[in-house]
Amino acid sequence: MDKNNGFVVVTTNYVPMNRITKVVGPVFGIIVRSRGLGGNIVAGLRGIIGGEINEYTKMLTEAREHAIQRMIAEAEKSGANAVVDMRFDSADIGQVMTEVVAYGTGVVIEEDSAKAGAVSLR
Repeated sequence: MDKNNGFVVVTTNYVPMNRITKVVGPVFGIIVRSRGLGGNIVAGLRGIIGGEINEYTKMLTEAREHAIQRMIAEAEKSGANAVVDMRFDSADIGQVMTEVVAYGTGVVIEEDSAKAGAVSLR
């Protein structure tokens, strides 16, 4: 949560110890990244040898982070203070670009005072 400046993003359809008071609607963040000629050459060589292609791993990790930040910005613009049921999708565009989408449902949450003092016995 710190990474998102206190904005809550979860893959579940609820936020523990909170209740959803308003559903803002679908929100998404999209980014398209080019792999570049140099990256494709290095990846092609590594593909022959086998193993992880670090350049692609780094690119996709950064693309996911940017997509999340864009989704959060859209959610905040819509009045949400959280995103539930967040997912990723990705696709190749041509042979040199990758699209990454982060999407979910923007909601307004409030701490559920009845649950706030509850202690889990698990």
